[in-house]
Amino acid sequence: MRKQLILLFGLTFFTLQFTYSQGSPDYTGGLKVKLNEEGSKYFRIISWAQFWARYQDEVPDDVSNTSMSIRRARILTYAQINKDFLILTHFGLNSLNGNNQSPLGFGEESQLFFHDVWVQYSIGKNHVVGGGLHYWNGISRLNNQSTLNIMTLDNNRQSWATIGLSDQFARHIGIFAKGAFGKLQYRVSVNESGTNNLQETVAAPIAGESAVYAGRRLLGSKDAGKNFAGYFDYNFLDQESNFLPYKVGSYIGGKKIFNVGAGFFFHPNGSVIANSTGELEGEDVAIFAVDAFYDAPLGENGSAITAYATYQNNDYGENFTLGQTYETGSMIYGHVGYVIPNDNKKTKFQPYASFNTRSIDAIDDNATTFGVGANAYFSGHNSKITLEYLNTKYGDNDAQSFLTLQAMIYL
Repeated sequence: MRKQLILLFGLTFFTLQFTYSQGSPDYTGGLKVKLNEEGSKYFRIISWAQFWARYQDEVPDDVSNTSMSIRRARILTYAQINKDFLILTHFGLNSLNGNNQSPLGFGEESQLFFHDVWVQYSIGKNHVVGGGLHYWNGISRLNNQSTLNIMTLDNNRQSWATIGLSDQFARHIGIFAKGAFGKLQYRVSVNESGTNNLQETVAAPIAGESAVYAGRRLLGSKDAGKNFAGYFDYNFLDQESNFLPYKVGSYIGGKKIFNVGAGFFFHPNGSVIANSTGELEGEDVAIFAVDAFYDAPLGENGSAITAYATYQNNDYGENFTLGQTYETGSMIYGHVGYVIPNDNKKTKFQPYASFNTRSIDAIDDNATTFGVGANAYFSGHNSKITLEYLNTKYGDNDAQSFLTLQAMIYL
């Protein structure tokens, strides 16, 4: 393991030199092109990339302990012809690595796809309706997390609670409404549930065994085709923007935020079980969560704190479990980060810790994940390095450990 650690820290040094030259502390990100003198008509383009180098402790004998990947490569653009209409398009790829590269960049292996495509219309000063492939999700703040400014290395995986089950990578095709009543922000949606999902290879549930998330495929779109979602958060201090759906992971002391929220996801007959006679029966999928987020500067010395906690209850159907990621049960998750005081306003350092514990009905046991890491910011989230150690244990299985270095540029 010593050689692998030397390699990772060598990559860290190399990447620090690369990212230091990018951007500046007052850089706001993106390319905004005005289409009239007032700037009321415009389009904006945002691009970001995240590179990972990872060491994994326990792997099969024929698998390397170290790996490299493009965790995310994205382009997002949105445009307004006036203040009442907006169109947004977001495309890119995820987790491109040595096992899933396409020889010529296209074909079945290609990962480039649309993440978001939606249009929206203002119906008042603080209220908007829209439709398309969208990210106005329910459940929790982390189910609406931006990948541009996550405080930890990556989002808490179980908080993206429907990826690949009812949606396309955390996005549903549907209609949404979002807005604010004073300090209370809301987002609600009615969506189509996907027919093809991570359990599409499962023909049907077996009598006496766990539920299968295949309601639309096995019962039809009339009984299991729609799902409903919502998230509501009250902004006690500074008001967060809800112009776009992507929730900020850490303001690094740039704002004083304290929000408390609650949300849900409900898919009638989303899962299916087989009774004692083999007849298929639908089971409702119901997920809800409560959470709290605090982010604020501490004094005048540049220090700041970011803290988040959530409780989430997951009902995917009787004893549902899939890939040590989705389970019927409950979850408590939290993280906290601290920006170290520093007179150099260009560079900020933020150590952090995270913890996740889940109860799992199917195995009558728990899963736990613990992480510690640090961010080095060279131009806020526009240019940063993250190094994180993560340890995860699932029931009686042996614990798995990961050490990951991330380099990120956001323009």
